[in-house]
Amino acid sequence: MSPDAVAEIVADAFKIGLMLSLPIMIATLVVGIIVSIVQSITSIQEQTMVFVPKILAVFIALLVCFSWMMNTVINYTQQLLGSIPDLIR
Repeated sequence: MSPDAVAEIVADAFKIGLMLSLPIMIATLVVGIIVSIVQSITSIQEQTMVFVPKILAVFIALLVCFSWMMNTVINYTQQLLGSIPDLIR
């Protein structure tokens, strides 16, 4: 296995990991900004008010994106396992 092949596999793994985490991170960011704006407007600085909506946003993002995430991971794994004979040479 050449160092270039290893670098490509690692780069693809990082790319897939970033793609899979983006929907959840964006949902959390949007909810965090909205809650912060609401807290600023109402002058309520309760920390638990931020926590619960973010958990709900993550849960909803996972429900919406789970099939896409699983298909992405399955395709990447199949591609990686299929390329093993080429990597051994």
